[in-house]
Amino acid sequence: MQINIISVGKIKKSSLKDSIAQYEKMLRPYADVKIIEIPDEPCPENLSQKDMERVKNIEGEKILNKIKDDSYTIALAIEGKMIDSVAMAKKIKNLMLDGFSNINFIIGGSLGLSQEVLDKADYKLSFSKMTFPHNLMRLILIEQIYRSFRIINNHPYHK
Repeated sequence: MQINIISVGKIKKSSLKDSIAQYEKMLRPYADVKIIEIPDEPCPENLSQKDMERVKNIEGEKILNKIKDDSYTIALAIEGKMIDSVAMAKKIKNLMLDGFSNINFIIGGSLGLSQEVLDKADYKLSFSKMTFPHNLMRLILIEQIYRSFRIINNHPYHK
């Protein structure tokens, strides 16, 4: 199983990098996890709506260039479906049973995802109605992916 986390922006804090790397290591028995960082576009405050859309579209093009046609794509979006950890594990397991060996999770930048990326996604997932920093969201996501594989394999972790 190949899991790709396509994320806009770089993580600068070493503590977050270390935590993400730890989950990547723990996931190795279950899946090959690849983190693909997309450079974020400069985004000064007080951008017009038109400029915000332009930034999202530029980032969106870069994201779409990383998605393979035979993969299943899950976009993290506030307007997506909220599910619990057991349901996420079931979703991943069903994708594997359906023959998908490549799953993409997409995390947008500070302005979110372009409409084109949202339209390309096979599924829209929401972790909350709240907005999280994209670098923190990467840690939360990889932990939930790890939790999902532990649930799928009936290993202790999920409580």
